[in-house]
Amino acid sequence: MFAALGAVLATGLLSTSPALAAPGSASGGAAAGKAPSVTRAGLDPALVEGRGARVGFAEQEAENATTNGRVIGPDRTAYTLPSEASGRSAVRLTPGEHVEFTLPKAANAITVRYSIPDAPDGGGITAPLDVSVGGAKRATMTLTSQYSWLYNQYPFSNDPKADLLHPDWWITECDCVPASTSPAPAISKPFRPSHFYDEQRLRLGRTYRAGEKVRLTVPAASRAAWTVIDLLDSEKIGLPHLAPVSANVLAFGADPTGRRDSAGAIDKAIAFARRAHLKVYLPPGTYQVNRHIVVDDVTIEGAGSWYTTVKGRQTALDKPAPDGSVHTGVGFYGKDAAEGGSHNVHLSGFAIEGDVRERVDTDQVNGVGGAMSDSSVEDLHIRHTKVGLWFDGPMRNLRVARNVIVDQIADGLNFHTGVSDSLVTDNFVRNSGDDALAMWSEKREDARNTLSHNTVQTPVLANGIAVYGGSDNTVSDNLIADPVREGSALHIGSRFGAEKFGGYLHLRDNTTVRAGTYELNWKIGLGALWFYALEKDIDADIRVTGDHYLDSTYNAIMMVADWPVKDLWSVKGVHFKDVRVDGTGTSVLSARVAGSASFENVDARNVGAVGVNNCGSFNFPASGSEFTVRDLGGNDGGGAKGDWLAPWELPNTITCEDRPQVVEPPAPAPW
Repeated sequence: MFAALGAVLATGLLSTSPALAAPGSASGGAAAGKAPSVTRAGLDPALVEGRGARVGFAEQEAENATTNGRVIGPDRTAYTLPSEASGRSAVRLTPGEHVEFTLPKAANAITVRYSIPDAPDGGGITAPLDVSVGGAKRATMTLTSQYSWLYNQYPFSNDPKADLLHPDWWITECDCVPASTSPAPAISKPFRPSHFYDEQRLRLGRTYRAGEKVRLTVPAASRAAWTVIDLLDSEKIGLPHLAPVSANVLAFGADPTGRRDSAGAIDKAIAFARRAHLKVYLPPGTYQVNRHIVVDDVTIEGAGSWYTTVKGRQTALDKPAPDGSVHTGVGFYGKDAAEGGSHNVHLSGFAIEGDVRERVDTDQVNGVGGAMSDSSVEDLHIRHTKVGLWFDGPMRNLRVARNVIVDQIADGLNFHTGVSDSLVTDNFVRNSGDDALAMWSEKREDARNTLSHNTVQTPVLANGIAVYGGSDNTVSDNLIADPVREGSALHIGSRFGAEKFGGYLHLRDNTTVRAGTYELNWKIGLGALWFYALEKDIDADIRVTGDHYLDSTYNAIMMVADWPVKDLWSVKGVHFKDVRVDGTGTSVLSARVAGSASFENVDARNVGAVGVNNCGSFNFPASGSEFTVRDLGGNDGGGAKGDWLAPWELPNTITCEDRPQVVEPPAPAPW
């Protein structure tokens, strides 16, 4: 069940105390003897073939494995453990319990996505997890909640007992502004807990064949009252990459044990490599770096992200930096665009592991940042930074490929201010704390970029892929699953001071699943694809072709303007063609704005409400809605309320239901 979709009141809150016994709904443990069940974003891979990142690991959901624990979920209610789990379900273990996976193919490395409780006063705890393969104990992982569990209002707190950060903001929990309300409302604490999960990788030391059992067991003496296992990724990694003709950082004093700071040694290796026209090589090991490594006209290669790690502590600055940062931390940065930026930078084959536990928007504590033209960032593994990759333009011709970006406090990747002619492809982003992939045309437009064949899973806040203004950009062949709060899988927004949309924007052959969240302020559900005219018209050549919207929590498509500007801005001339909609909690299209859209060969099934929920600008003139729907033919299917695009709805019949009832659709199936 959807488990009270849209409920965001106190009943949806979790306790961080050991008394937390049953987060979300529950069912019995999975049956013994199950065959390996491999999914992509919690789906049968056949449903998303050819879409999303082409990755080397196999994903298995814990709820499909064998366990003597308890399955929690499915549940899409914000602030619950199931809602942030892949597929909206997971397995809850208490000390002594286990979950067991069957390897679908040979593997020598695994990734475990998990959650354990926070400390009572925040700051996290650590707890063990035993890993056995083939019946023999292989290792004990040390899990941590030090990088999870955020609370309160934006930009969030690590303190579960904190009072409201913004008591002068309206909140949905009391339908009031607490500071202006008498008597003052009682607000449950912790307030809005979120960002529950983390993940950890483990090399197994040898290759195990397909069919071997990987058992994850919580030791009886664990200090964690519960451990939630979301999924297991397994893969066979190759041998470390070697670069014998290079500027090896060990020759310049770098410490591969991680005990001594290696930043200076890496700087020296970079300077030598530029003079000698060599690459910089980071051999297997862990290198401590607690500040930015500035890169320009240099290639830096590691032995592979499973073997080479650049890891650092977040460090408070004595005084704020000119850009407003109050901390620094590990990261590889191009020069500032105002100084000409960097060029010919190529980073590949290592992991970047930060130490970011709070969100400070002025901080430059990102894995990769600055301006890098004619450059590439490939095959990195980035976690525990603020943003995995944040690029401040103007800059051009950047390739970002095959990176794994997980457990971020904010975005996965952001093209900010004048990034052009660049490609983002085959990246895997999971558990971002804001937009997973974004193009933000603040002050200067992003242009001629392509986001293609990327996978986004469980962005905790905001959107999977967001485009804020810009021109001639393409978003294609992506897989986006399980956004949790105040966002959508795909978002097209005139907001955040972005330049207007111009030229074309092509959305092509994307798949979304279990998308469209509950918007706290509006108290309505969003679409899997969400157009939002807040600061300008959205009026460009926008074409949506070949997208698949699967199991949408509310609408498949929403077009909306904020109420105070509903008579100022519109969304015009969006063209939909060859689109499939399989399951909506409400409508195929929810129009809450003036404007127009055309539909051609859009097929829908399992639609929970009227196909077109047309409110226009809520002025309800006698001439019909301010939003016009054009039927270009071939639009078939619907649901219990009839054809999704029926003649009586055209061209602008007012069919407005402000908050339609949500109907749970069946699981997606082959078309």
